[in-house]
Amino acid sequence: MARIFISYRSRNPDMSLAQTFHDAFQAAGYGAFMAGESIRLGEDWAKRIDLELERCDYFLLLLSEQSAVSEMVTEEVRRAKQLRDQTGKPMLFPIRVNFPIDSPLNYDLRGYLQRIQQREWHSEADTDSIFQEILALICDRTPVTPTATAIATPTENPEATHPEEAHPEEAHPEALDPPAIETRFAQRESVQMPPLPVAEPELPGGQVDLASQFYVERPPIEARCYEAISQPGALIRIKAPRQMGKTSLMSRILRYGEQQGCLGVPLSFQIADSVVFGDLDRFLKWFAASVGRRLQLPNKLKDYWDDIFGSKDNCTAYFEEYLLQELTQPLTLCLDEVDMVFQHLSIANDFFGLLRNWHEMGKTSELWKRFRLVVVHSTEVYIPMNINQSPFNVGLPIELPEFTAEQVQDLADRHGLKWNTSQIGRLMGMVGGHPYLVRLALYHIARGDTTLEGLLREAPTEAGLYGDHLRRHLWNLEQHPELAAAVRQLVATEQAVRLPSVQAFQLHSMGLVDLLGNDVGFRSELYRTYFADRLRSE
Repeated sequence: MARIFISYRSRNPDMSLAQTFHDAFQAAGYGAFMAGESIRLGEDWAKRIDLELERCDYFLLLLSEQSAVSEMVTEEVRRAKQLRDQTGKPMLFPIRVNFPIDSPLNYDLRGYLQRIQQREWHSEADTDSIFQEILALICDRTPVTPTATAIATPTENPEATHPEEAHPEEAHPEALDPPAIETRFAQRESVQMPPLPVAEPELPGGQVDLASQFYVERPPIEARCYEAISQPGALIRIKAPRQMGKTSLMSRILRYGEQQGCLGVPLSFQIADSVVFGDLDRFLKWFAASVGRRLQLPNKLKDYWDDIFGSKDNCTAYFEEYLLQELTQPLTLCLDEVDMVFQHLSIANDFFGLLRNWHEMGKTSELWKRFRLVVVHSTEVYIPMNINQSPFNVGLPIELPEFTAEQVQDLADRHGLKWNTSQIGRLMGMVGGHPYLVRLALYHIARGDTTLEGLLREAPTEAGLYGDHLRRHLWNLEQHPELAAAVRQLVATEQAVRLPSVQAFQLHSMGLVDLLGNDVGFRSELYRTYFADRLRSE
């Protein structure tokens, strides 16, 4: 029996539509899971969601304006894509709920849903046709007119509502192979997705795009980056925890470089399938071909990849003899989500050594002087590397700090909030100067969705504005017991705690802790209060 996981935001119309699909799939004889309907009181929801994601064959994503900025929904999509890369399932069926196709998605969702066809739901009149299409794809049969399996439509033949009873041999025909379903779904009423922009904004929903009035500069960081990227053979390293604005800064560096006559190419390792990291040769072929594709140059790997030479030499030749030769302008290559490479030691040392070699060649080679590199990552570089082969100890290092009180005050003013220093201090007392959490608070307060008092009262709870953000962190911790144990050490004391280096770096990259010398402490009262309640030591 096929199983369908329904991902949605717990607000209408998302919630009622999810319930309708859930009931319809069950009536058709399939297993359907939606958190609000399927998780019992007192059950460990994080473990149950993990279990259902691993069991499901299909992942139905209800993508609305609200769910598109939900961290839990984004995390469910990330996990579903990860499982699909590893096991071949689940298949993803994204449905836009009153959320037009040309409405922008956040950086993470754009990467996860790239090249996956999406459908649009405008009203209840669309529900049955979408359900029938999905049902037909699962069952490999032509959509039927509204009868036994139609949503909320009575039938004259009650037995027909249970096809396994009427015709057991036809109840659940063999499902299509995933590639076949993917092809069928793509062939139906193809909708052109908007191209990926050069600027890759991060959460929250209010995009910090190039024209946004809510982008907060953190002097002198931007000026130093602009000065550096103007230099031949430049290398800039941007490091900060998640949701600190790394990609927003990267997009501005790209724009400045383009204004100086450079071609800008952003490449995120997040979009690479897990098989790409299987070995160095496969990885470097993907890397070289991906850069060429973004430059709109034909794939000529066969002409430059020779087994007699090593993978690094082949990749260098591809850039040196083909890509850079084809360009009349300098190339600025921005590598985002570099942390994903850290997880694969067999690749990391060789790849980062290659980048360092290219940077060094830029000091003497006129051709490589035209190559400029921006590397963006969240974690400390905890992998062992030869200091003479690492790109992480050369170039311009940039570490993004939290917003200062003055910057939060300025941002509040831009939102039309006439706050005094006491109000700024109260907000920062809960969330610090975390750019995402500050912007989320100011956005909803400015809209009248809540007040500062109401926000602070419920902030460290799952019922509050940050509930989605906190649940995502809790889910991640419960997937890594060693990190959950480390957080339990932190909640047991008011003092900073010394943790193993890798755990400290990982928690810092998640944005949960600050590095205090050789120790760590919670980054904000929000995390301390929430995890003290949810991760009490047994």
